[in-house]
Amino acid sequence: MDDAKETGEADGHSSSTAPLAFRAAVEALRSSRLRPQIEVAQTKAPQRLAPYAYALEATVVDGDQDLADGRLVLLHDPAGHDAWRGTFRLVTLVRAELEPEMAADPLLPDVCWSWLTGALQARGLSYGEPSGTVTRASSHYFGGLAERPAASQIEIRASWTPLEGLGGIPDTAGHLASWCDLLAQVAGLPPAGPGDASVVTLPQRRGPQSR
Repeated sequence: MDDAKETGEADGHSSSTAPLAFRAAVEALRSSRLRPQIEVAQTKAPQRLAPYAYALEATVVDGDQDLADGRLVLLHDPAGHDAWRGTFRLVTLVRAELEPEMAADPLLPDVCWSWLTGALQARGLSYGEPSGTVTRASSHYFGGLAERPAASQIEIRASWTPLEGLGGIPDTAGHLASWCDLLAQVAGLPPAGPGDASVVTLPQRRGPQSR
């Protein structure tokens, strides 16, 4: 029952013993329809972060290539959490490969963080207590691996408190959609629709991973 309480349930359905608000929030995540380039699936949620948790993982694909990936975790504490200033919290990790020249841009961390907040604001979502990090990492290969080109990666780790609506239920479907917007931007996908024409995305990554 501990796993069922923390992950919803092993089979992907929210536990019948979980609070109604959490079950409704999870169901909204599970029933969301997203752009076809983003493949989303349930994954095991972290334990001990909150009494109830539900997690999704996603990959941005282009044909047989993976352009970016990430994880989104919904946490719920019916008693509330001082640091969250609410009963729900969303936690995310987003990663993508970059051209070394792009990774060297000193403004890149600020731009990536603005993509996260901008994705939420673009969908009219209210949220509080945002926090996170943007990390750039570079790998250079030597010896038997010297033929591999240098590789750079961007990683965004963040969390925020979604505004709770009627019945204490946040718009998790909207937050999932905005998170997918962030994934698409980091992956360098073109905007999803005419309304997103002004969105600036990363250029196509060199050598995305094959599936």
